[in-house]
Amino acid sequence: MHKNSRQNHILVVDDESLIRDILEEGLVHAGYTCSTAEDGLEALKVLDHKHVDVVITDICMPNLDGVELADRIRENHTADVIVMTGFSENLSYEDIIARGASDFIQKPVGVREIIVRLERVIRERTIFAEQRRTEKELRSSLQKLRRVLSQTVNSLASALEKRDPYTSGHQQRVARLAHAVALQMGLSEDQAEGIRIAGILHDIGKISVPTDILTKPGRLSVNEFNLIKEHPQVGFDILKDIEFELPIATSIIQHHERMNGTGYPQGLSAPQIIIEARILAVTDVVEAMASHRPYRPSLGVDKALKEITAHSGTLYDPDVVEACLSFFHKNRSFFE
Repeated sequence: MHKNSRQNHILVVDDESLIRDILEEGLVHAGYTCSTAEDGLEALKVLDHKHVDVVITDICMPNLDGVELADRIRENHTADVIVMTGFSENLSYEDIIARGASDFIQKPVGVREIIVRLERVIRERTIFAEQRRTEKELRSSLQKLRRVLSQTVNSLASALEKRDPYTSGHQQRVARLAHAVALQMGLSEDQAEGIRIAGILHDIGKISVPTDILTKPGRLSVNEFNLIKEHPQVGFDILKDIEFELPIATSIIQHHERMNGTGYPQGLSAPQIIIEARILAVTDVVEAMASHRPYRPSLGVDKALKEITAHSGTLYDPDVVEACLSFFHKNRSFFE
């Protein structure tokens, strides 16, 4: 006779004591731990005080029948349910399964058949439990990886800001605004989070620019500005081999591209620019104009919004501009 090494706990529910006794004896002999109850209400009391893996229940019982018991178990407990049904009960397989049962068997029923059905249910139960454990471990690992990624991203951004204290906080503010605009446009939270990360890193390529150029109070020469214009490409080269879930590196190399093809470094036009980069392009300009720079004071949010409005459809994506304007209409003090 099969011996159940896991010692699964089985609850037999039937208002006929003879059936309860026969099934209990057979299940214990097969290696299972077994409890019994004479109706659904008594079964619920057992479930409230003991861990039960599988409930084997008759349908027709006083106080609370087997189908109602299956409903209650599905709502409040983790046990699987095998329903025993007589030929006279007008319930289909689909009806019984829909009410929360894992299987059903028609009476009269032998102990050997019950055990075969029980072993199948327990195998499936074990597989599902293992899948849940694996999913939980994967979620935990993913959360840990995301925390590490967030820490790494912030460390990279911090390294740049230490070289360029005049724009300290710029990347974080662009990231916050880009995330908000993405959500305003109806993008998913995952996509908005990817845009936020790209915002934090969008100027990481400036780590290759000499500090005296980054902090120069006056206007840049043509050669100096050309050196600055290389930072999207440098940022892409730094990040391109990191396996982000979303197109972070592409967002960064394209964030100075413009809809009419006049941007840099690749001179891309509207169809070639991804939405993440279009959002960064607008939010980068708005934050830069609204903030102090070594070569000028803050121009203010109103002037920044006029700038993107004036060039909507030519330099900037009109949908992004509209979303940015709508966001600031409701959040005037966002940068304060």
